[in-house]
Amino acid sequence: MLCCVTQHFHQYSPSENQININSDMGKKGAMQTFNNVDDYIKVQSTDAQILLTELRSIIKETVPETIEIPDSKVPSFTLVPGKKPELQIMMMAYSKGISFYPFEGAVKHFSNQLKGFELGKGTIKFPFNNTLPVDLIKEIIAFRKSEIIQNKL
Repeated sequence: MLCCVTQHFHQYSPSENQININSDMGKKGAMQTFNNVDDYIKVQSTDAQILLTELRSIIKETVPETIEIPDSKVPSFTLVPGKKPELQIMMMAYSKGISFYPFEGAVKHFSNQLKGFELGKGTIKFPFNNTLPVDLIKEIIAFRKSEIIQNKL
């Protein structure tokens, strides 16, 4: 099942009051720390807000006991409370899309299903002009949770 974000969105130009804090990770200087996930999402572009909110919902739907980590530089989640590391899955906005961080083991495990997406060592990038692959994301989250439970971090 693919989600509801189907139209191509406009290119975002931050206003004086709304700055895409993480649009260029190559910039020097400290990243801002946010009190909570809502604070992070609300300063992102409209395009990013839509996908980040959807990804957050998918994470919570897949693992209802998920805990959102406060005071983070990027939205971070604990899937298995009491297990280390505390930051077990993350997401971030960029100028052309969002990144989802299920860590290296999950990305490797699902590499065949992720063909067509830009991948990093433990990262999957979803551009604004595509829908999120909801069922695949749910499988990746469930896999990541099982990795944590089995201490295969």
